[in-house]
Amino acid sequence: MDTIRRFPLVAATMLAGACVGLVLGLGQPAAAQTTATIYALAVAGYRAVSMLRDLFRGRWGIDLLAVTAIVSTLVVGEYIASLIIVLMLTGGDALEEFAHGRATHELKALLERAPRTAHRETPGNPVEEVPAGSVRAGDTLLVKPSEIVPVDGRLLSPAGTFDESSLTGESLPVEHQTGDPLLSGAVNGEEAIRMVASATAANSQYGRIVALVQEAAASRAPTVRLADRYAVPFTIFAFLLAGIAWYFSADPERFAQVLVVATPCPLLIAAPVAFLAGTSRAARSGIIIKNAGTLEQLARVRTAVFDKTGTLTHGRPALHAIQVSPTAAQDLSAARILQLAASAEQSSSHVLAASVIDAARSRGLPLLPVSSASEHATQGVTAVCGNQTVVVGKAAFVGSATSGFEKADVASGQLGIYVGVDGRFAGTLIMSDPLRVNAVATLAALRRLGVRETMLLTGDTRSTASHIAAEAGITRILADCLPADKVAAVAELNDRPVLMVGDGVNDAPVLAASDVGVAMGARGATAASESADVVIMLDDLSKVAAAVDIGRHTIHIARTSIWTGILLSVGLMAAAAYGFVPAVAGALLQELVDLATILNALRALGHSRMPGVESTGRVPLEKLRKLDRDFRP
Repeated sequence: MDTIRRFPLVAATMLAGACVGLVLGLGQPAAAQTTATIYALAVAGYRAVSMLRDLFRGRWGIDLLAVTAIVSTLVVGEYIASLIIVLMLTGGDALEEFAHGRATHELKALLERAPRTAHRETPGNPVEEVPAGSVRAGDTLLVKPSEIVPVDGRLLSPAGTFDESSLTGESLPVEHQTGDPLLSGAVNGEEAIRMVASATAANSQYGRIVALVQEAAASRAPTVRLADRYAVPFTIFAFLLAGIAWYFSADPERFAQVLVVATPCPLLIAAPVAFLAGTSRAARSGIIIKNAGTLEQLARVRTAVFDKTGTLTHGRPALHAIQVSPTAAQDLSAARILQLAASAEQSSSHVLAASVIDAARSRGLPLLPVSSASEHATQGVTAVCGNQTVVVGKAAFVGSATSGFEKADVASGQLGIYVGVDGRFAGTLIMSDPLRVNAVATLAALRRLGVRETMLLTGDTRSTASHIAAEAGITRILADCLPADKVAAVAELNDRPVLMVGDGVNDAPVLAASDVGVAMGARGATAASESADVVIMLDDLSKVAAAVDIGRHTIHIARTSIWTGILLSVGLMAAAAYGFVPAVAGALLQELVDLATILNALRALGHSRMPGVESTGRVPLEKLRKLDRDFRP
């Protein structure tokens, strides 16, 4: 029933065809013709009104030829052919509407994540919970552990740790001191903090992100249907040839015979079928392409822009190296230092603690029991592991508790976690967010697919961005970006269309503003998935190049199908103009042309060869079913 409500004309055409078939079966051809004529003329009249509206808006389509073809077939008595043309016309629209269906629940998730309440302090009164929208500049607020900072402001507490990954894309926790600015949307750490508001919720960072997504999505013009580009010359040629045949033969049937084989079914159905086949092929690989126009844009991409954290990198800190101090005890190997540090981090609530523990477990190191432990907020942890006292944390914290301390020389994009054992400095765990294994191959594949320029947009520092860009082979860098900076940078790019790849809430505005937005949706923010045109449901960067390849392959197949249909139709029209193709035979031959173009369009389901990019495979069946539920309009 839902399909009938969404596509009533398709359902009505199927019903009309069934009625005509039933009446013919009862031996009433005149009644069958009358039924088909009434219905086909009604659809033709409806499409004629729609065609006139489009013409007044300055948009040419193929409706003129379609309407004329329906009327012509009725005039020459080919009412069955007219019903088939109507079915192709309405069915093509239904396919396009289905391909253009977009999910909307992700944007709602972005809006729901926006801070709704705040805890306001007033002199002489207990802390009160108020709507975030009622906070004014100058209000003193209490932000509890793991709560979202409700508005922009400045930190009043001595120190605080915040997760700003949804705003800047930086995966590592950010520590602030008294007086440092705080951004709404950041997540507070394990300690409650006090802050003073400097802006209202609407004028704060998160409110601007929501506004940018909505504005950018609304400002993007729709893509013109591929078939429309061929409509005007094909229509003019068909009418001109039919008129010439009528004039020289002095037989009005020639006009109808030419138009019978000039029915625009190849134009109507070839592109939608190819687009649907392309999107189906993409879905099997875990790539959700939300509308057919995106396939056209993917085929022509000339500039590729990437976010760093979670896109070019994995978005989670990993152990890069272990530096053992020369002053460490002889029995302290790199593995023993990691084991002791991970055991102590069991008692820590710091964001990096989980990464240290994961590193130890991945190396098969058992965690030691902790008999006592004390955590020093934002600084580190002291713990007794087995019979050894271990301190883990920042340089200043570990340096003050150990002898022989030496600060590690870490490279751009790296972070040092210092370890002391029994009062002596033991070594440093070097953490980093490494480049994805297939990032270089993906960028190389994009260049082979016609991408001429690459760019990195990130909220990270210039040094970190330069390090990642050099590894990946990216030519342009823009660091220290806020969401508005990213939107402005993409708008200034000249070599278009521009493809933007990101995964966080902070990427949502620029994904909506770019020509083709691609969201890494496996672990990415829901707002990014909503704003994007393409959502990659596997944590696999190579799917970006695969999406571009599918776009190019699909458009190639669609154009080939359209031109195959046009050339075959032109050949039949020429034969009909000389009187070699009667109306009935022409209708049958035209259906063979339609079949040929549709079968050719279905080749978009197949694979084109694109060497050089390794993929993690296909998405599981159960996940595809979930994707179908989540993204169904």
